[in-house]
Amino acid sequence: MFISNDIRYIGVNDHQVTLFEGQYDVPMGMAYNSYVILDEKIAVMDTVDAHFGKEWLANLTAALAGRTPDYLVVQHMEPDHSANIAAFMDAYPAVTVVASQAAFRMMKQFYGSDYADRRLVVGEGDTLALGRHTLTFLTAPMVHWPEVIVTYDCTDKVLFSADGLGKFGALDVEDPEGWACEARRYYFGIVGKFGAQVQALLKKAAAVDIQTVCPLHGPVLTGKELAEALRLYDIWSRYDVESEGIMIAYASVYGNTEKAAQLLAEKLKEQGCPKVVLTCVQREDWAEAVEDAFRYGKLVLAAPTYNGFLFPAMREFIEHLTERNYQNRQVAFIENGSWAPAAAKEMKKLLEGCKNVTLGSTVTIRSAMTEETPAQLDALAQELR
Repeated sequence: MFISNDIRYIGVNDHQVTLFEGQYDVPMGMAYNSYVILDEKIAVMDTVDAHFGKEWLANLTAALAGRTPDYLVVQHMEPDHSANIAAFMDAYPAVTVVASQAAFRMMKQFYGSDYADRRLVVGEGDTLALGRHTLTFLTAPMVHWPEVIVTYDCTDKVLFSADGLGKFGALDVEDPEGWACEARRYYFGIVGKFGAQVQALLKKAAAVDIQTVCPLHGPVLTGKELAEALRLYDIWSRYDVESEGIMIAYASVYGNTEKAAQLLAEKLKEQGCPKVVLTCVQREDWAEAVEDAFRYGKLVLAAPTYNGFLFPAMREFIEHLTERNYQNRQVAFIENGSWAPAAAKEMKKLLEGCKNVTLGSTVTIRSAMTEETPAQLDALAQELR
């Protein structure tokens, strides 16, 4: 992978992981990216996951071609990027570690040392001269941890973006859907809560000339792909609607709520809705369901009453949305209850704290659809168009 004459890729691909961060399905694996800047002084940008230390150090050794690094820049302390700090420092005892003050505190917590005798604490706007290259550090708190910094190389116009602008998937697997799909799922799963902080970082990034972005996950971005990624990050972090369409998220016990959700989807298509996404929150990947809920401007939640409250899978799905600051959307409801329907009330209660969410109509089913239900769903479809 060519980045520039002086910047080399030394990351690794992980096809052993089944659940990234213990919760995200990653059928195409993961990449843990790391880079080295070769100049009069040499800077290594982050390490990799603990399982790949030997491979990473071998990649570094090959890139160094007999030279010795001077700096290890630690932008993000999550262990998939910081787990090999100690191994690196043992291998290169004269190296200076460069990180934020908060990162050094976490370093001590995770690994028992903050390298007080060989460290350089950096903050907003600080610089580090390597020779031909000068690195400028920008703080990026809560994108998506508080200690995060990103690093701009003004010579090659490269932004090392930490976890920002990353995606799921190893780099030795071609993603048939391109960058956006798995980047969107990654963003709303991992970073989505922190839209205001992402906006702040985008404003800082807009002030410099960026030709290349080197993230800690996913491919290096340049050209039109970079421009599109920045456009989407702006939309996502403002919680704006990316695509016109309606998502119907449903849970069903005996299939009756599912039938109502399916019938509504058919009616929406008949009435010319540009995109209808029908998702079972019990059986489909929850992170993909969250991604779709943020992608489209309208959402229908369909669920049965359970134990006098709400079916658990739907409650969990809504909580995934609300903890990620779900906002600026229109939501309607289908509820089912054989004797005391309460699902709609509980769903609305869960959404109470959401900013600028318009709560629409409710269609209530008692056990199963009746001959009146299609007309009620027709009216709901008209409301959502």
